[in-house]
Amino acid sequence: MSTTQPHLLYVAWGYPPSRGSGVYRAWATANAFARAGWKVTVLTVPREVFEMSTGVDLTLEAQVDPSIRIVRVPFTSGAFANDLSDWSWLRAHAPEIWNTIQAWRGRRAFPERNYGGWRPILEEAARRIHREDPVDLTIGTANPNVDFIPGYVLSTEFGVPAVMDHRDAWAVDIYSGRRVIDPASRAGRWERRLVENAEEVWFVNRPIRDWYAQQYPDHAERFLVVENGYDQALTFAPRQREPEDVLVFGYIGTISGAVPMEELVAGWALARERSPLVRRARMDLYGYLDHFGVPGKNMVRAMDQFAANDIRYLGPVGRGEIASTYATFDALVLTFGAGRFITGGKVYEYASTGLPIVSVHDPANETSRTLAPYPGWHGAAAMTTEAIADAFIATAEYALSQTPSQRADARRQAEQYSRNAQLEPRIRSWTERRGSHTQGESTK
Repeated sequence: MSTTQPHLLYVAWGYPPSRGSGVYRAWATANAFARAGWKVTVLTVPREVFEMSTGVDLTLEAQVDPSIRIVRVPFTSGAFANDLSDWSWLRAHAPEIWNTIQAWRGRRAFPERNYGGWRPILEEAARRIHREDPVDLTIGTANPNVDFIPGYVLSTEFGVPAVMDHRDAWAVDIYSGRRVIDPASRAGRWERRLVENAEEVWFVNRPIRDWYAQQYPDHAERFLVVENGYDQALTFAPRQREPEDVLVFGYIGTISGAVPMEELVAGWALARERSPLVRRARMDLYGYLDHFGVPGKNMVRAMDQFAANDIRYLGPVGRGEIASTYATFDALVLTFGAGRFITGGKVYEYASTGLPIVSVHDPANETSRTLAPYPGWHGAAAMTTEAIADAFIATAEYALSQTPSQRADARRQAEQYSRNAQLEPRIRSWTERRGSHTQGESTK
């Protein structure tokens, strides 16, 4: 049996130092394969893409496994090129014409807005990496969906198995549940081609997986649920409250335009009217403002009510400061946009703390199922001011009385959602398959 390291090519447009919400899955998956003994090559974009657009998280970049080889290849897109000194005359003086030309060029290569033009560069890089050091497995994580192209190329040209890892979904809007890609369109044909070629297709929750199984019933046996999970249990000393101290509710996460900020604030304000305990409490919000650092209308309108209701927005938190920030909270606020296909990525990290959690989101989404057995979870029964207020009051009362034993029970319940618990079966399976393959070759 061969003793050489198996080689994973991992393709992720959003990889550290990106600070986008999907970066944690990419960072953790590559690290997990490296810890399991795989040689890992990550194919991604230059650091400057994030430095000049969405921003960076250097504390996360510092936690990339040092054994991982990172190959950064050029990526050009008007959506991420904000340095005016680099703009052409046409873009500066006729941006509509320039945008139309760029969109046409990108979609000609691959039918995905802003990212399609990356396809030829990815193809060339994947072939070069495989020639230099043969790849045993390719995993592309999306979106963008162009990340699946290297796996397709190495599979069709060299027989390397490919895995598609869906953080979102290409064909269905996860908020509305509406199909957004016509199966007969170029994008629809590309998706089918990629799905038919992949050895496995991973999804972050069962509703998305089941929707895709209905679209591609002949390939459903290869569709697997690999939930996001938390990277490591957040351990920190519980906040020591004095009798006169207020309860602190905390939120950590990107505050996108889909977050129901106005409903959240209205429910919180009513809870303060009804409950002396909540009236004395405070809510601290941490996170990036949308994906480009600009607050959406939902946040702008809600902020008018912050001061009057003891709500503070305190900016983003680097990965290295996550645990110490959680240590300042007595209870956690989980809120995001509506949709049955949504499982907020923070739910797993929240659960790992053992702290009480109040959910302010559509009760029909997948997160409600995930948290249902979690001790100390109180979900709003509906997205109404009254129901949200009830959930805040119940969470405050539980937070005041939670014992160390109850918190330990909550942490134990959450262990099934560790990132390792989610990824380990897939890594073990691919390690065994690769071992069987090399053993077969050695006996020929």
